[in-house]
Amino acid sequence: MSPQPLGEWEFRWGDSPSGQDGQPLWLDEEDAEWQAIDFPSNPPGRKEHQNVWFRTVLPGGEWRDPVIYITSIDLIGQVYVGGELIYQYGEFDEQGRGDFAGWPWHMIELPDDFAGQTLHLRVFSYYTDIGLWGEVQLMDRIDGLKSVIQRSAKDLAVSAFSLVLAALAGIFVLIGPERRGFVGIALFASAAGLMLLAESPARQLLMEDALWWDTLRAGSYFTLPIAMGFLLAHWLDGTPERWMRRLWQLHLAYLIIAIGLVKAGVISLSLTFPTFDVLLVITLPLMLFLALTRLNRMTLQQQLIVASFALFAPVLLVSMLVAHGFVAWRPISLSIGTLGFSIAIAGISLWDYRNTQRRLASLNQNLEYQVAARTAELDELVVKLEGFSYEDPLTGLKNRRHFDELLAHETGRIEREGHPLALVLMDLDHFKQVNDRYGHEAGDQVLVQSATLLREHFRNADVVCRLGGEEFIAMLPGASAAQAQSRADAVVQALAQQRFVIDGTLLPPITISCGVASYPEHTDDPKTLVGLADEALYLAKHSGRNRSQVAKGDRGSS
Repeated sequence: MSPQPLGEWEFRWGDSPSGQDGQPLWLDEEDAEWQAIDFPSNPPGRKEHQNVWFRTVLPGGEWRDPVIYITSIDLIGQVYVGGELIYQYGEFDEQGRGDFAGWPWHMIELPDDFAGQTLHLRVFSYYTDIGLWGEVQLMDRIDGLKSVIQRSAKDLAVSAFSLVLAALAGIFVLIGPERRGFVGIALFASAAGLMLLAESPARQLLMEDALWWDTLRAGSYFTLPIAMGFLLAHWLDGTPERWMRRLWQLHLAYLIIAIGLVKAGVISLSLTFPTFDVLLVITLPLMLFLALTRLNRMTLQQQLIVASFALFAPVLLVSMLVAHGFVAWRPISLSIGTLGFSIAIAGISLWDYRNTQRRLASLNQNLEYQVAARTAELDELVVKLEGFSYEDPLTGLKNRRHFDELLAHETGRIEREGHPLALVLMDLDHFKQVNDRYGHEAGDQVLVQSATLLREHFRNADVVCRLGGEEFIAMLPGASAAQAQSRADAVVQALAQQRFVIDGTLLPPITISCGVASYPEHTDDPKTLVGLADEALYLAKHSGRNRSQVAKGDRGSS
């Protein structure tokens, strides 16, 4: 199915009190304080409120691996579906507050029975915005990851170009006579390249530390007017030059003070952006005005730089307005303005150094190598994305999508060649009790260690997949029912003897129940194997658990 935006939202200000069981009472309450809103962001009447709740009803549909994709949350949040907490970003204290943790995108896995259930969103923010920002869509995970790559490709390409340009300008600083001009070029190109890299959605596929990326983004973003002012001041004289120098020095002081206070823990990184943006709204037009006052005295190359600056500045301002909600959200790519500015700088650099073609030729090979390296990195990222679509991120086992495609392949192979095929469907017993008693992190560790044990107890030719939750399945090509049950019994025995120690706590024994079905012993149609294995698993569960059960089959065999 195509991605589907979520609508029909409601909101209410404040934070929900908790019941005796610790659950927020607003998950079940129905009263007049819930009000309709078009999008879960910045409801009317905020005043001093820093906590807000939103809710909507999740639609149904034919989804294979459903997730909710959120562009960003201001600032931290919790997501509940059907009254159960399924996702949390940031840490809430007892007063319902928390610290800024960065602005990543979020891909929230939904339970199997999500359709028609109410989604509640709890948000805390001391930022200018409160709630969600950007898009909120229901989609399959693979579609979300593909969208991330597609949206990042252009920014990553321009980032690579800008960083290569910065390296070239740095070399010209060392070997050329116009060192000051190339310092400004190198500073702008490196700041623009790093900012695009830190803003691209693909950054989370490279490293998940959102706060680190946003710190890099802030530093490079705050550096842009310093680089532009330094570069333009180089071509001015008299009063315009003095004012331009004061403007970029003002931004330099802000960069040092803001990042210093953030690193010292005095202020939140998120609060440095609104102050900077107010400063930028004032200084950016002043810089452009000062440059235009001396336009007729500049060379053609310098006029081209000022023209590209005049095109880049509005893009930067519109992006800032969208970020603060003054303009309705839409994807604003700074890469176009950055590319135009960078191309203008590159053109002038080559023009001014047309007499140094011999030196440029020696650098060309290095430039091609770096562009090829960046392209190879993008190709590796695409391959990694495809791997993610077939792999369970928690256990490292193959996921349901891989199993479905593999079963379809094996079914076709059986119809042509008639080879036997067995399935072992496995489910950890009473796993919910582990989550409820020891927490979801302990439950995740149990799943990871159980997956490792499953890998060790099946042949190399067998494929073990995680279907979801605590349910696993093993496909055994060429195996009979007896052979499959033998391996299932070995797994049951091994897991019962396994001891799980999580953070120094010894958990009670974890057991597993298995259902075995095989072709052609239990059915003439290999497509029914999953259903037969599921029936056998049901019998194993209702016969005391911690055991395996062979399917009765549609032939009546036992």
